Amino acid sequence: MKLDFRVLIAMLIAVICPVRVFACACGCGVFDVGTSSMFPYQTGGMTFLEYDYMNQSRNWSGTKSSSASNNDDKQIRTNFYTAGAQYTLNRSWTLEGEVPVWNRHFETFNDPDLQTFNHTALGDIRIKATYTGLSDDFSEGLTFGVKLPTGDAAYVNFDPDTEIGSGSYDLLLGGYHNGQLSSDGKYNYFLNGEVDLPVQHLSYYRPGKEYDAVVGAYYNGWKVGKHKLAPLLQLIGSVRTRDGGPLGVSNNSGYERVLLAPGLELHAGSYHIYGDVGFPIYQNVIGNQLTASALYKINISHTY
Repeated sequence: MKLDFRVLIAMLIAVICPVRVFACACGCGVFDVGTSSMFPYQTGGMTFLEYDYMNQSRNWSGTKSSSASNNDDKQIRTNFYTAGAQYTLNRSWTLEGEVPVWNRHFETFNDPDLQTFNHTALGDIRIKATYTGLSDDFSEGLTFGVKLPTGDAAYVNFDPDTEIGSGSYDLLLGGYHNGQLSSDGKYNYFLNGEVDLPVQHLSYYRPGKEYDAVVGAYYNGWKVGKHKLAPLLQLIGSVRTRDGGPLGVSNNSGYERVLLAPGLELHAGSYHIYGDVGFPIYQNVIGNQLTASALYKINISHTY
């Protein structure tokens, strides 16, 4: 296995962007880093549908669980639906767009009652360009993009940190690398990282910066009929800085988190089906925040 300076750049991204919790710790950007099935590997197009699920019902403080009485928020359960398209224009450039819709269930204590709210709305659209001119085989790429404030950031029953939209324009920067761990090509690895930097935000709320990355390995030697089934294991890290602004709860926002995520990837001709479950193995949150015991993800893509 040969590493050059471009691989080191990708590794550096993974280190400084450890991988995509509100008082809740969402870190929804963790769903935007993933396996090689979503990286450009040939010219042409790809469309995909993705479903992610997170149930934040455990109050956490520092590195330990905390009494539910220390947090007025009791549960945030979210279904994330995303439709996207990617088109590789040529050997060097790929364009991608993602349109999310969130369905969120929110329970919070407002003395003297426990109140429950449900809301479904468009999320923040992401537009990215990927440069793959670093290598001859599409194995490395750098991503540049923006997150637009298209999501609902004004639903009256949600706090700014639980709104479906962040209300901000964000700059997205990242990179990825694929490589082989064995000469026969059966064992492979990948790195993927992304930085989410709000550059323009609402006057009363500034979301924290988010750093997400993943390092993973998978085995390519299994077959289901004519189709390839690849088990994989990922280590995902996330860092989010504190929120700001008059309505940003800086003493109950910001976190560090590491997930261990086993998964499966099925390649069936022009269709790829991928799923994983991420389990937190380390969490360090500021103040009291709601966290999830597991994060679920499934993605179905089709190449043209």
